Amino acid sequence: MRNIRLDICYDGSRYQGWQRLPGANNTIQGKLESALSRILGEMVEISGSGRTDAGVHAKGQVANFHCKSDMPTNEILSQLRRYLPEDIGIISCKEVSERFHARLNAHQKTYEYRLWYSDSPCVFERKFVAQAAGNLDMKAMRMAADLLEGTHDFSAFCANRHFKKSTVRTIMRLEILQTDNEVRFRVTGNGFLHNMVRILVGTLIEVGRGERSAESIPSLFGEKREKAGFLAPAKGLCLEEVVY
Repeated sequence: MRNIRLDICYDGSRYQGWQRLPGANNTIQGKLESALSRILGEMVEISGSGRTDAGVHAKGQVANFHCKSDMPTNEILSQLRRYLPEDIGIISCKEVSERFHARLNAHQKTYEYRLWYSDSPCVFERKFVAQAAGNLDMKAMRMAADLLEGTHDFSAFCANRHFKKSTVRTIMRLEILQTDNEVRFRVTGNGFLHNMVRILVGTLIEVGRGERSAESIPSLFGEKREKAGFLAPAKGLCLEEVVY
């Protein structure tokens, strides 16, 4: 069996997320598996580096699959680009070691969340940014971001109430970048819980609005979901990079 790696980008606006699930007939994984099975003439199952939520985008998603076909990878790439919809793009396709697994071998991931911080309309980027209302205290948000870095129990930042595995994760870097009209939250970690980045952003926005203090952040570690901030809208989030 061959092991093939795909580097993928997609606009997640109209999809029900990455993962193929019962009753979810419009997923990124489903579209890829359907196209690959048609191209290779065999049933194909793919594994992604992570399960992005409905409406979340990706510039650097990675997946792998096994197949018996001897079709060259450049031909697989060409056929995928032919059959996939225009909002799912294949950046590269290459054969890799049998031991490579897109999720299990990932060392770190970087996500970026975009917040439109202006009263002026955002017509052309509207599918990729969330709107912000009111003033935000950038200094307080950056102070809170610094306190979120490191290895902590992020149970309060996990939307899955029945998650049975460890909720300890490491955030290597959490930057907040501001331009005239936009605030970008860029977070790199060794792994992320369900909805974790969106809850991190919601919590930081609440700090920026003065609804909670930056100094209160450490008290959230190991707590229940209700203690942390709101779930920021999906459309502002993008998986930027996966490092192996």
